[in-house]
Amino acid sequence: MAGYRLRVNGRDRTVESSDPDQPLLYLLRNALGLNAAKFGCGLGQCGACNVLIDGRAVPSCTLSIADAQGKSVTTLEGLGSASKPHPIQAAFVKEQVPQCGYCTPGMIVSAAALLAGKPKPTEAEVRSALDGNLCRCGTHTRVVRAVMAASGQGG
Repeated sequence: MAGYRLRVNGRDRTVESSDPDQPLLYLLRNALGLNAAKFGCGLGQCGACNVLIDGRAVPSCTLSIADAQGKSVTTLEGLGSASKPHPIQAAFVKEQVPQCGYCTPGMIVSAAALLAGKPKPTEAEVRSALDGNLCRCGTHTRVVRAVMAASGQGG
């Protein structure tokens, strides 16, 4: 077993694994109990498992723990809390975005990455940034509204 050092939600963590190719998603869910990121497609194409790696939205199902070593990982649990939500989390609640909620953590993480890099995105930039996040419930219009509201441009 090898030890892998990561900074997860602001905390330095060392995790043991015998498989350096193990997806980060499994480590987050199984070893660390961080269950917001969901397994969707396993190919990095749906966005359900997105987390922030050094501030960039990345599918955790295709990133190995070896490749994540030494990086800063932020999951939905690390963005905010019920008592002090991240602005994008508050906007998702206000706009009543979630239906089934399966895609919501990945959408929020992707939107947070966008807003961190571009605080006042255009609607086209929001749509482009979230293009890799699939929602089978069809809440995309509310998602875009929530991101625009969180950026101070709507809602």
